[in-house]
Amino acid sequence: MSQRKIFLVFVAISTVSLLLHHGGHLNWTMEALHLGCPALRSHPAPGLKPKHTNVAFLKTHKTASTTMQNLLFRFAERNNLTVALPVQACSHQFCYPRSFTSHFVHPHTLPPNIVTSHMRFNKAEMQRLMPNDTIYVTILREPGSMFESLFSYYNQYCQSFKRVPNGSLEAFLEEPWRYYRPDEKDSMYARNTLTFDLGGDKDRPATDVAYARGFLAEVDRVYSLVMIAEYFDESLVLLRHLLSWDLDDILYVKLNMRTPSSKRSLTPGLASKIRSWNSLDARLYDHFNASLWRQLSVLGAACVAREVKLLQRAQERLMKSCFGGRMPLLRSAAQIKNKDLRPWQPSGKVDIVGYDLPVNLSRGFSSQAQELCLKLIMPEVQYTRVLLRTQSLRYRRGYQLRPAQQSHPIQQPIHTTLPRHLQVQRPASGTGSTATSKPAAGT
Repeated sequence: MSQRKIFLVFVAISTVSLLLHHGGHLNWTMEALHLGCPALRSHPAPGLKPKHTNVAFLKTHKTASTTMQNLLFRFAERNNLTVALPVQACSHQFCYPRSFTSHFVHPHTLPPNIVTSHMRFNKAEMQRLMPNDTIYVTILREPGSMFESLFSYYNQYCQSFKRVPNGSLEAFLEEPWRYYRPDEKDSMYARNTLTFDLGGDKDRPATDVAYARGFLAEVDRVYSLVMIAEYFDESLVLLRHLLSWDLDDILYVKLNMRTPSSKRSLTPGLASKIRSWNSLDARLYDHFNASLWRQLSVLGAACVAREVKLLQRAQERLMKSCFGGRMPLLRSAAQIKNKDLRPWQPSGKVDIVGYDLPVNLSRGFSSQAQELCLKLIMPEVQYTRVLLRTQSLRYRRGYQLRPAQQSHPIQQPIHTTLPRHLQVQRPASGTGSTATSKPAAGT
């Protein structure tokens, strides 16, 4: 047999083996490839190279970031990766709003592949914590809808909002300096929250154009992808290509949502005032929204539309399989029987809804499938607690096998005064937080 024939036989056998091994993942990838979708940043097409597993996701406030965090938690568990999680003194986030330091990371979650809990970004400390090939990702949201959500969500905790008569958003925006105190606790929720989360100066005057340009340039240098909440699925398509992930890796269910009655529509005038008050956030959003669409244009409109359709179709199949053949109904916390699935309620004025699994889910479902469905809809605080417990158990099991010099040093206790709504009762032992833990934010 000629060398050419031997080579062709080898290619055929390899192709069949690949199809059998990857199954549905490759089917979806090949559908996208059939459109001639180009790879981004000179990467081969997803599914044809190893997945990138070192990811730092800056979880911003009220931007669909809780949904993204859940996606990353599940990816880490499926691939046996380590997620950096906060020490107990920090609750479920890295002692926000303090600037991040690696001392905030629980020693049982070191060294990490992924970090995705709330923090105030500190580039030097993150680079100290994460591997050199870490890809940095974050997400932004349109300033008007985001600020309306912040005002509603934190009206019982942020003093700048609490002192406004009748909780009026219009009154606050009419005279923001009458209510806002820059150095006050929780003031980061009342102005340029995205800028603050990214490590910037939330109170830099709008007239300081040089600072704004420099800050935008720095964010551009650090982050390989800045997702946009209004185009979440399109952003996930870019993420999939950037990290060489599969379809299953980017499936999600929307989490930490308010009921329609907890939301309010904004007039053009009100939206304009919000952008003016949050001018740095507005600059960030406009810049990276344009950047997102430039990246999508490289991939091609037809390719993106096709991948979004495939993603949504796969999500619908997954959700129906988890919820008894039908799409899930949103439920209030009081209606959810499983306490591990009840989202935290920030105040009596805001209703955060979640999901409950059918009582007969176990019929015909493997334990692995049941766990997938449970984790898919698990709120942030509960999932963080479960993940810390799992990783601590893995750490203890492997501890005896490590040479003494490779063990991570015991970290000193962190003394911190948390905002009142983040304080927790600290159990005498164990790794999980108590049921009194309250999340600071979500989508």
